[in-house]
Amino acid sequence: MGKRTLGKSGLEVSAIGLGCMGMSYGYGPARDKQEMISLIRSAVERGVTFFDTAQIYGPFTNEELVGQALVPFRGQVVIGTKFGLKIDPSGQQVADSRPEHIKQSAEDSLKRLKIDCIDLFYQHRVDPNVPIEDVAGAVKDLIREGKVKHFGLSEAGVRTIRRAHAVQPITAVQSEYSLWWRRPGEELLPALEELGIGFVPFSPLGKGFLTGKIDENTKFDSSDFRNIVPRFTAEARKANLILVELLRKIAERKKATPAQIALAWLLAQEPWIVPIPGTRKSERLEENIGAVAVELTSADLREIDDAASKIAIQGARYPEALEKRTGL
Repeated sequence: MGKRTLGKSGLEVSAIGLGCMGMSYGYGPARDKQEMISLIRSAVERGVTFFDTAQIYGPFTNEELVGQALVPFRGQVVIGTKFGLKIDPSGQQVADSRPEHIKQSAEDSLKRLKIDCIDLFYQHRVDPNVPIEDVAGAVKDLIREGKVKHFGLSEAGVRTIRRAHAVQPITAVQSEYSLWWRRPGEELLPALEELGIGFVPFSPLGKGFLTGKIDENTKFDSSDFRNIVPRFTAEARKANLILVELLRKIAERKKATPAQIALAWLLAQEPWIVPIPGTRKSERLEENIGAVAVELTSADLREIDDAASKIAIQGARYPEALEKRTGL
């Protein structure tokens, strides 16, 4: 597995990371903890050094899982986690990035992750009630205290990123980015390049759709959040299969899989992009890691971009209420 550096920060990680959310949350019932610990440890053995979690995943159980799994590899891996979301009494996720809450969140994450210092601490979503300068200042304090190494933002807009970066340099920004959600390429990526900030795309496989394993007849567990995503209605899935067919055509020529082409496309965009596909299956882990070896020529990339630009993806990527929480 090759390494990449996130922006100008000097934070070196494996070219592909592992998103751990789905092991505990979001995609149906949580998987067996021991199985997931084995999967995370096998990722390390295969060269993955970058692991992504968050307090809200579970909530809390995913941090505990990642922490337990990676205890034997302290100092060899980079763990990114996130603050700034909590569950209100009605069970809804709400933003809370007050400085005192950030500092308490850091203490809690350190315990759950069984570490002395958080490698990369992201604000999970921009909090409209707290100036981003106050958020960056709180993380700056944590860095000064030796409890955090690097600051990140998730789903933040360019103006917010610039304001935060002026207070505490940002190492990485995390947002959804893939062949079926390419908006970050318009404004966000040029700004990150200018500022020397790394980019960590989540859902690089379109929440599983770009693997080619999902069609209009696929049934999701009742607790799978894709049931409420407009892009995953049966009608939208049927219409969007045209993008998977494009990936499949390239994959056959490259002796790869659609998922590997989707990840290779991301890796080819910039050398400071590190996607974090999630999985709960060892064979998918192997497949995703294999994307690093897939070489797309400039002609391949032009073909993919030209064809993808003519495809109108059907359905919003989030329900309206959740879309309002993003800063893009």
